[in-house]
Amino acid sequence: MTRPFRILGLQQIALGASDKSRLRKLWVELLGLEVVGAYRSETENVDEDIAVLGRGAARVEVDLMQPLDPAGRIDVSKPALNHVGLWVDDLRAAVAWLEGQGVRFAPGGIRPGASGHDICFVHPRSNDAFPVGGEGVLIELVQAPPDVVAALGR
Repeated sequence: MTRPFRILGLQQIALGASDKSRLRKLWVELLGLEVVGAYRSETENVDEDIAVLGRGAARVEVDLMQPLDPAGRIDVSKPALNHVGLWVDDLRAAVAWLEGQGVRFAPGGIRPGASGHDICFVHPRSNDAFPVGGEGVLIELVQAPPDVVAALGR
């Protein structure tokens, strides 16, 4: 099949929760994304922080959203998302540090993923022992191969 277009990369992912401050805890405070803007719309029932990772063509927006009115017709927190994959330059160091920060990981630990890279998943829900989770989103941390580290790690 020939397409009249090409998908060139990930431009954004939008994550919703009933309280975006819980999303900010993980994405901004612990994972280190930078908030570069905000968007608020009564019509769309959304209060959104725009965080970014990467630079230039590799820059990706991560929109952290909550509904302005939880009982409104549109609820930007549902569905939250299935999962998001993130390249990591040192997966073992990331997992150790994040666990120390109270991040809950899904069972299975670090293991080979479908594409041959080591992976680990941040659990979509926190619990009493690990108070930080993906707020309904399963997050896959992927060990970046050396060429990806060289290209994106600058």
